[in-house]
Amino acid sequence: MRKAAATGTAIRQGICCSREYQMAAREPALHRTASTVRYARIEVLIVALGFCGSGAAAEAPANLARLVAQKESAAIEARGNFTYRQTVIIEEFGKTNAKVGEYREVRDVIFSPGGERSEPFVQQPVNRLVRLQLTEEDFRDIREVQPFLFTKDLLWLYETRSRGEEVRDGVPCWVLSVKPRQTFEGQRLFEGDLWVDQSDYTIVQSTGRAVPNIYKFKNENLFPSFTTFRARVDGGFRFPIHTHADDVLPFSSGPLRLRMTIRYSGYKKFGVESSVTFEGAEKK
Repeated sequence: MRKAAATGTAIRQGICCSREYQMAAREPALHRTASTVRYARIEVLIVALGFCGSGAAAEAPANLARLVAQKESAAIEARGNFTYRQTVIIEEFGKTNAKVGEYREVRDVIFSPGGERSEPFVQQPVNRLVRLQLTEEDFRDIREVQPFLFTKDLLWLYETRSRGEEVRDGVPCWVLSVKPRQTFEGQRLFEGDLWVDQSDYTIVQSTGRAVPNIYKFKNENLFPSFTTFRARVDGGFRFPIHTHADDVLPFSSGPLRLRMTIRYSGYKKFGVESSVTFEGAEKK
């Protein structure tokens, strides 16, 4: 997003049993020294906390990024057999956090049998933004980065690092951090974290931002942090269903808060009545 001129135009179990504790347990209570009792208490605490035991958390596969990319490549191929509706709402807020402007558009996203994508408007966009100016990069990010699919052909562009495991929406996940190795002019890439279902390497959630920010000829083109949620379509791959951003862009002329909502709805397979599954419930 670019800020217009001031005119407005523009997130064991362990069992420890030390020799001292065994001795303390056998010693008559009246003959226990304060030191012995203190030892016993410390050992009981260690047992309770499970500090002396095995059972560490399982490690992510060494080739996690490649496994995810293989699944994502299959997902993007499958997505080419679906149509869906994409609703974009961008809200702008003033100094008192009151909403002062809004942009809204609704498109149908359609893929041809040859894989070509078209996005006809359902209705003409409404642009009532006051200080924000939407740029070509913003619309490209809406198309490519917010619904980010980490496919095999993108692997060489990114450094990846496993950050352990977390649960998202009741699903045990590996957390995979991805960061561009470098960025060149004209590229739009994703930087952030992916929550990956441990059972099948599909992505449950992504959180990050589109990069790079662009500074050129006294113009600042800045981009918000966002989270994209996914759900299973027809019980198979997980496709994006909702993107949310609420961020303050640090323009040199002063901060500007925006909120962005993107909904991806009505997934339908060509010639087939399809459904999207949300937490075990199906919505047509």
